[in-house]
Amino acid sequence: MASKTDKTHKTDTKTDAKTDHQDALNQGFAAFEKFSKVLLEASTRSQDLLSDVIPDMTSPSEPPDLDPLALAPDFTEVFGKIASNPEHILKAQQSLWQSYSALWTNAIARAAGKTCEDTIQPASGDRRWKDEEWSNNPAFDLIKQSYLLSANWLNDLVASAEDVDPKTRKKVSFFTQQMTDAFAPTNFAMTNPAVLRATIESKGENLKKGMENFARDLKRGQGTLKISQTDTEAFEIGRNIATAPGKVVYENEIMQLLQFSPSTKTTYSRPLVIFPPWINKYYILDLRPEQSMIRWLVVKGYTVFLVSWVNPDKTLKDKTFEDYMRDGIFAALTAIEKATGEKKVNTVGYCIGGTLLSATLAYMADQKDTRIASATFFAAQADFEDAGDLQVFCDEAGLAAIEKRMDEADGVLDGANMAETFNMLRSNDLIWSNVISNYMLGKSPRAFDLLFWNADSTRMPKALHLEYLHTFYRKNAYAKGQMMLGGVRLDPGKINIPLYVQSSRDDHIAPYRSVYRGARLYGSESRGKVRFMMSGSGHIAGVINPPVAKKYQHWTNTALPETVEEWIEGASEHKGSWWPDWHQWLKTKSGKKISARQPGGGKLTIIEDAPGRYVKVKS
Repeated sequence: MASKTDKTHKTDTKTDAKTDHQDALNQGFAAFEKFSKVLLEASTRSQDLLSDVIPDMTSPSEPPDLDPLALAPDFTEVFGKIASNPEHILKAQQSLWQSYSALWTNAIARAAGKTCEDTIQPASGDRRWKDEEWSNNPAFDLIKQSYLLSANWLNDLVASAEDVDPKTRKKVSFFTQQMTDAFAPTNFAMTNPAVLRATIESKGENLKKGMENFARDLKRGQGTLKISQTDTEAFEIGRNIATAPGKVVYENEIMQLLQFSPSTKTTYSRPLVIFPPWINKYYILDLRPEQSMIRWLVVKGYTVFLVSWVNPDKTLKDKTFEDYMRDGIFAALTAIEKATGEKKVNTVGYCIGGTLLSATLAYMADQKDTRIASATFFAAQADFEDAGDLQVFCDEAGLAAIEKRMDEADGVLDGANMAETFNMLRSNDLIWSNVISNYMLGKSPRAFDLLFWNADSTRMPKALHLEYLHTFYRKNAYAKGQMMLGGVRLDPGKINIPLYVQSSRDDHIAPYRSVYRGARLYGSESRGKVRFMMSGSGHIAGVINPPVAKKYQHWTNTALPETVEEWIEGASEHKGSWWPDWHQWLKTKSGKKISARQPGGGKLTIIEDAPGRYVKVKS
């Protein structure tokens, strides 16, 4: 029988527990009240900031188009096909409910102190969940796994839709992924542990600073949110970025030709000229000195020329693919002969610059023009049958929307539009991570040269851009032997010079499968002269991977079998940069060693110092 003392002790214990519980509730209410005040202050501050910005915003002349890419018909078609297969929907729903049942069972068990395996885990490399609270805090872990189950379920449902045109399904899958990425709990302040923690610790200063950043970016975009990816004040072209020594030795209305100064006493006799993409600026090849491909090539003894494309305005809206061939590639070849006396050059084409170079080589083959001795392609497609993610923007509706935008901008595609498109291809890294960092955590963008380059976008002339998208992405006319250029029907099978074709394993813009198809377009006589190589990483890091970095890997195979799967099966893996492999290939095609040439030493006069004026023009 319990004593009076025992009963009193139990009563005291219950009272203490009740008091502790009440204290915890009081502390919780106090913390909630404090947090609410912080949010109220941040909201008031945001209204003040926006009231300062709104008067400077220009009002649209007509209501915005709510579906500029005409997605509604495609979504209707895909989800209509899904709805017409109730058995498939039932299986998908059963699978989802089973997953949720397992998730809640694990959540209850975990609340009881048991250790459980996750029902679902983020994909490898998904950095959204790096905060430890997403795994260690049961509430946030439940939110994370619930989101992943729902997002993956919806994305898989669309991807498995039957009796749908593959390109339509690919487009709907892409934009469904955009939607599920946008609704991730990481993108909302109240469900992001890092934002909640920062808000409490800083008493809301992060949100106030975030609204200042938001208002600044809104003002910078003149009413369109232009998310800052980096500290743009930290870099200046020609001062601490794009600093390889050289001179502008030729220019016309669409390009400047740069000749870089030698750093060795002797160089190979045959010049090397690089044609970068005009969608971006050339200095991706010349960021920091230790990353600079241009400096590396100069050190290896090459006389390096490079075309720096103009950032076009409305006066160039009618320029075509043929204009870029004649006033870009051909003008450069003529100028280089005057500068060096050499009648043959080695060439490099990067991305769309490589597509232009490939088409030009087919034209030159038809005309028996032999001024190009070899060509190297970086992430460049020639066969667009299975092109990358950009293909989702290139159906008839997408092209009509792009044309409308260019008409509204006096015949050019604004650089910001192109930047938005590329950012969508990696939205979690290039959009949402910056939304969280800049606007929720209130951080200032850090200085990062690659992101500075990524944000330094260029415009596109209407005629050129539409021709490129229709001819290559829409019709794949070049690979089919149907493309006309300069009055000539192009046949890539006539190209018969040594070719080095670089691809990257994780490239989402120029997938290695697509690049490989292009490598096999060239004639049977040249097929033995084609060296296909695949590097690790993606569209940028796969190309810009200097040996000193000791990063990634690359694969080589001297054969060029029918499929890329066969090529991979017979390939050898090598650690580190692919640049030395390319150098071993290129030097055998570069002639003998001669005394190094200085810019301006030939028949061309120096116009100005590198990097020149054109690359500094902002969009």
